Amino acid sequence: MQKIILFDGVCNFCNQSVQFIIKRDPKQQFQFASLQSDIGEKLIKEYKIPEQLDSLIIIENKKYFTMSTAALKIARHLQGPIRFLYVLIVIPKPIRDFVYKIVAKNRYKWFGKRESCMIPSPEDKKRFLD
Repeated sequence: MQKIILFDGVCNFCNQSVQFIIKRDPKQQFQFASLQSDIGEKLIKEYKIPEQLDSLIIIENKKYFTMSTAALKIARHLQGPIRFLYVLIVIPKPIRDFVYKIVAKNRYKWFGKRESCMIPSPEDKKRFLD
């Protein structure tokens, strides 16, 4: 089952999150693409994801999930205690997304922004879609 994570490639927090996921995904279940990449734009069109959506996105089982739902679905598949955060899925989505939106709105201010998308290490490169 293919799981693709679309992320903001110029956001430091998002890039750190991708590195966090890679370290806790020894089965290599996830593949990655930045929202700004050609493949990211292609997937946005293919899955009819709203283009103005500025969120972490996971594509799983031919469906896409965004914001807190995406983050929790990703956490569920990772090794370590982080996977237990999935229990937060019982909190109503509007409440979860309210918190998510606060972080998303301030991510550049709090964590900074890059001039360009990250370049993965040679061993991680195969997990990034071109």
